[in-house]
Amino acid sequence: MKLVHFEIPAADVDRAKSFWGDLFGWRFSSWDGPLDYHVTEAGGGPGGAVFPSDDPGSGPIVYFAADDIDAAVAKVHELGGTVEQDKQPIPGIGWFARCRDTEGNRFSLFQSDERAALPIP
Repeated sequence: MKLVHFEIPAADVDRAKSFWGDLFGWRFSSWDGPLDYHVTEAGGGPGGAVFPSDDPGSGPIVYFAADDIDAAVAKVHELGGTVEQDKQPIPGIGWFARCRDTEGNRFSLFQSDERAALPIP
């Protein structure tokens, strides 16, 4: 699976955006969605974001692409990992599921699907 996105949880979003922006030259823009979410292109690599969190300091969350998110979630279970949040829609973008590996590290799976959470005509 390919790394496609990352998220950085922050107690102070403005401070975090300033730190990462000054460190790597990243520019952030606010996402036009229902969350306080600030995205960056991260120098042409996988895109990322900073978001407010009650659990700052827990480390970045990486997202890996999955061709079939349901099969990937099943594989996480099979290999002894845990799924903290089952498949959820990102309307018009795709699906994600939050997981932990056998060592307790957080990661997410992502499947692109523009029809996610939208009525199928």
